[in-house]
Amino acid sequence: MCGRFNLIDSPEIQWLCETLGISLHGTIGNFASGDIAPGSRIAIIHESVGERRISEAIWWLFLEPESLKPNYRYASFNSRSDKLDNMRGISYKPYRESRCIIPATAFVEGLGDKKTYHMIELEDSAIAFGGLYKEHLNRDTGEVVYSASIITLPPLSPQWDAIHPKSMPLMLDFENKALVDKWLDPEFHDVEEFAELLEPKIQKTMKVTRIGKPSKWDPIEDSFLIVA
Repeated sequence: MCGRFNLIDSPEIQWLCETLGISLHGTIGNFASGDIAPGSRIAIIHESVGERRISEAIWWLFLEPESLKPNYRYASFNSRSDKLDNMRGISYKPYRESRCIIPATAFVEGLGDKKTYHMIELEDSAIAFGGLYKEHLNRDTGEVVYSASIITLPPLSPQWDAIHPKSMPLMLDFENKALVDKWLDPEFHDVEEFAELLEPKIQKTMKVTRIGKPSKWDPIEDSFLIVA
């Protein structure tokens, strides 16, 4: 699973926004953070009323109806790919009607032993997580509140075994215009076309660095590459 990520205003992030047709003026800087944990405010790129935009969302898909705060009884900051076709699942409808891209600079994965963590970056590229979002109406203010999750895939063995053997996040090729157009189009419901995306693979070379405490992002070993 992806349990932490960051978003740093950089040439790579600016290129992602430009490629996706998102204005840079006063946007990414509002969402930049060196450490983003589940339940935090994040940036999502989505389409609404025929317009591509960047919006603030809560990184937790399932919110309490009244307070619009994360429902911590269900860990919905990630959405497993094998649950996307479960008609009773929370991710079923968003996968078909409200997909998004969640921009990031790097993310953290843990081995599961509470002591082994790695920071993962894409070499010379920003990260475009494949995400889902929901709209909620704040009854007190009349404002729309967004919540979101990152889709996770089965792990890529053997490269991922020593990083996080349970899953890996979906990362989209944001320079593939045809793919992005379909992914962000709320009217595109033929999700069978995305089946290949849900197979774990390395699309761009990854730079992997072991770190100490996840919230501090402190490197403790030399980096290594997982080559596409």
